[in-house]
Amino acid sequence: MSDAEALRRCADLYAQGADRKDKALWNAVLADDCVIEGPGFSISGREANLGSIDMLGQMFRATQHRVHQVVATVAGDQASGETYCTADHLLKDQDAVLSWAIRYQDSWRRVAGEWRFTHRTLIVDWEEVCPVTPKAVG
Repeated sequence: MSDAEALRRCADLYAQGADRKDKALWNAVLADDCVIEGPGFSISGREANLGSIDMLGQMFRATQHRVHQVVATVAGDQASGETYCTADHLLKDQDAVLSWAIRYQDSWRRVAGEWRFTHRTLIVDWEEVCPVTPKAVG
């Protein structure tokens, strides 16, 4: 697998882990010292970031993240770039979806041959709330 494919896979597994509330997937793609930050939050360390999965489950009935493109520059065992994503969040208190247009500013490090996020800055370019007719979520 090329570096570009591996970096894209890292972003895809992160999104899948968020949607499935699967800490093992995030554990596989986050460096021990990973920092994830965004509007109103900054979380340092892999273990602390794994707790974000629990928060997603408490805040939303379900989520769906779609990774659109990953544009990255690799320099040895370091990489930096930008990941575009759309994240839909099925709200708990109403039949509506909160949709975010996201750009992540990403940094990765190759650890034991595997790419891992060392820093993700979540930028929400815009958001919208749309009514939905939810199906059974489970």
